[in-house]
Amino acid sequence: MPDRYASNASSLTAPASHGFAITPSDTADLPETTRAVYVGAAGTLVVRLSSGATVTFANVPAATLLPLRCERILQSGTTAGSLVGIL
Repeated sequence: MPDRYASNASSLTAPASHGFAITPSDTADLPETTRAVYVGAAGTLVVRLSSGATVTFANVPAATLLPLRCERILQSGTTAGSLVGIL
């Protein structure tokens, strides 16, 4: 299938071109740093950002797209589900 935008440079404001399911872990980093995280099931999300800061997002509604550069989603404290890393 042709992709008329294939020669355009990707940026943080461009549409996503890849995604992956996230399994929260207190010890393992994500396979890639995200551009955003999709939360499919409501709850609390505890993340380690690319800066190294750990941040808790409480009461995140279902179907929320958070523009976060995350390197890890922690299992401890995370109750949100159906998480997808967006690149």
